[in-house]
Amino acid sequence: MLELNPFNKKYHLIGIGGVGVSAIAEILNNRGYQVSGSDLKHSTLTDNLEQKGIKIYFTHEASHVDDVDVVVYTTAVGADNPELARAIERGIPCITRADMLGIIMREFKLSLAISGSHGKTTTTSMVSVVLSQSDLDPTLLIGGEVKEIGSNARVGHGDIIVTEACEYKESFLSFKPKISVVLNIEADHLDYFRDLDHIKDSFRRYISDTPADGVLILNGDDPNCLEVADAAKCRVITFGLSNTCEYQATDIEFTSSGFPRFNINHKGKNLAALHLEVPGRHNIYNALAAFVGSTYVGIPVEDAALALSRFKGAVRRFDHLGEKDGVKIIDDYAHHPSEVKATLNAAKNVPHKRIFCVFQPHTYTRTHELLNEFSTAFEQADVVIITDIYAAREKDTGLVHSRDLAEMIKTSGKEAYYISSFEEIASYLKGHAASGDLVFTMGAGNINELGKLMLE
Repeated sequence: MLELNPFNKKYHLIGIGGVGVSAIAEILNNRGYQVSGSDLKHSTLTDNLEQKGIKIYFTHEASHVDDVDVVVYTTAVGADNPELARAIERGIPCITRADMLGIIMREFKLSLAISGSHGKTTTTSMVSVVLSQSDLDPTLLIGGEVKEIGSNARVGHGDIIVTEACEYKESFLSFKPKISVVLNIEADHLDYFRDLDHIKDSFRRYISDTPADGVLILNGDDPNCLEVADAAKCRVITFGLSNTCEYQATDIEFTSSGFPRFNINHKGKNLAALHLEVPGRHNIYNALAAFVGSTYVGIPVEDAALALSRFKGAVRRFDHLGEKDGVKIIDDYAHHPSEVKATLNAAKNVPHKRIFCVFQPHTYTRTHELLNEFSTAFEQADVVIITDIYAAREKDTGLVHSRDLAEMIKTSGKEAYYISSFEEIASYLKGHAASGDLVFTMGAGNINELGKLMLE
């Protein structure tokens, strides 16, 4: 296995503008390695890296790797990429982003990774905010921008690293963290996994890699999590709302803004009171996981509770973009039926007249495989607008169309429309949404651009 060493001085990262790859570039640069990269788009992430002295090419050309020692790439990069092809031809070590992150994690005395089908970015953001306000000086890799940190990454000089651990293509099997957090397990990424059993088998392998002197922090209310817990060789700590969990949220109530308030009990003893500034029942679970993980690495209970109570949320997670003519516009990254339900359930507790939800399905495979689940996920919305599927890594083979989802939602008696362009959607909402209404832009693609368009 490749290790970080002085003989590999020059690293080239293909797709350096991606959230995960940009964070790795920053860490390598901070550790004194010469870093370059390529991407097709300028962004705030590439601007940040260039300000740190990292050379970025905005084309993919074979010559970019002629003088490098290691090439790092994401699974989205095909073998026909000229940089990857040239590196393979020349015998330059080529490793995936996940493997590179696994190598970096072994450089730290303590590694904490947060996995699960939903909530990874929010929970990692919560842990990151708690730890960044301590004297641990952590290194943080987050799947989205955190408002309090102002970035998706923080390069510290301490002994601890915190990262998301995504199960897609089993990339999290490269990590082997000392502390593993598993939030939930559901069917997703079915363009790679055969079915839910395949996903659970992958989580079993991930859990079994946590060393015997480590800890597994697990959602004790999630049946799939409990089913795979027997793979653990280490101590298992459960969190949840039921009294069978070691860490339990009790006395739950919601403010008029939809923000939860609750107590955290540990084996019947009250430890802390949390007043969150992010809405929804799902964030109670996220905050519990973050609390347990943070206190396990040594953060005092009072400090963890205070930092979590001040947490403002990750960008694109129930993100208030602004207000236009009394209509509040909220953006959310939800792209799985369970996430859609959780976000709209959270919206119920926010004062409003009607909820308009504009949903951009993410990938043809997910939309097709979970079409029935999506069709019933918008129960709390008054009006649903489905726009074109965001292809991401896939090609349109005619498998499914957004019209199919809109028609299925209609059959349940819900007012639903298929509208293709963002401009047409903005025009529709201008004519139909009124003061006191909420408009959600929802999905993992570029649907957030609609909110900006509406506010212009």
